[in-house]
Amino acid sequence: MIPYGRQSIQEEDLLEVLQVLRSDFITQGPKVQEFERALADYCGAKYAVAFNSGTTALYSVYRALGLREGDQFITTPITFVATVSAGVLLGARPIFCDVEPETGNMDVSLLPRLITERTKLIVPVHYAGHPVDMEKVWEVAQNYGLYVVEDACHALGSKYKGYKTGSCKFSHAVVFSFHPVKHITTGEGGAVLTNQEKIYRELLKIRNHGIIRGEDWEYYVEFPSFNFRITDFQCALGLSQLKRVDSFVERRRQIARFYQEELSKFQGLDLPVEKPYAYHSYHLYPVRFESANRRREVYRLLRSRGIGVQVHYIPVYWHPFMEAMGYRRGLCPTAENFYSKVLSIPMYPALKERELERVVESLREVLEQRE
Repeated sequence: MIPYGRQSIQEEDLLEVLQVLRSDFITQGPKVQEFERALADYCGAKYAVAFNSGTTALYSVYRALGLREGDQFITTPITFVATVSAGVLLGARPIFCDVEPETGNMDVSLLPRLITERTKLIVPVHYAGHPVDMEKVWEVAQNYGLYVVEDACHALGSKYKGYKTGSCKFSHAVVFSFHPVKHITTGEGGAVLTNQEKIYRELLKIRNHGIIRGEDWEYYVEFPSFNFRITDFQCALGLSQLKRVDSFVERRRQIARFYQEELSKFQGLDLPVEKPYAYHSYHLYPVRFESANRRREVYRLLRSRGIGVQVHYIPVYWHPFMEAMGYRRGLCPTAENFYSKVLSIPMYPALKERELERVVESLREVLEQRE
């Protein structure tokens, strides 16, 4: 089976992890801060705080910005559920913005009509690694006095108008994930980047039980929180991977160019786009078919041939917990149409040429079966 995504682990990664496992620190040690500094420097941000997952990173930055019961936050339904559930867990209510049909990203032109007196923040999601038009999001947020948190879990290594995603040029904070299918991995892991010291200090407390350190043995719990800490050996892996992130992204872009050239020959298939303001990092390569039935048929046939395609994503408000909160289908028609036709085909740096050719040939054969 050729999976839709997987990690790229090399010998130097193993050696870095092994070195930490042989050291005095395997939980919170020097590699955590080293990884945070390297990540912030790479993206061009002042601060980074590493977490044990992208989900806890999202929860923590929402909490640091004061999102609470009775508040609303605006995001997209075409995302992994964590973008939404992190806010719901704080008692806030998500408001869903429909998407652009060609990118699957938030349709920024719709934002002003979704804002109410209870809106606290906007959470654009850089779907598949293609940045949202962040300058326009920032302009809306500034006009209404709102926070902006970029869910960039798909988008490490991407750029918007020349600025690296993570620079926080047009946001208060940016969240990354380091799950194995992402651009770099720490196994499980995530991070929040910000340019604001107040947010940074709050994130450090939220990550570690709400603790403030005193003198000698003394510590004080300012508020109850969780253990969201990442380990030193995970950060050793992250540091090693971060050294190769640009080559990982370039390989993904090379694969995207190959797919674009080969798949553009096929009928009934819409391919990803790259808008003029964007430098796409291609976490995913989502193609779209002419109908939901055709997508399901192709999904089953490709998987039967050992091609590990996947669907990203079921609209968040279709999930049972959202239905229980009163959300109903039909809320975002463009997003639902996008979901009904989209299929992610294999995209990761370690894909070999023969595997790429096999993906394309299998897709060609499957599409020709109905003709």
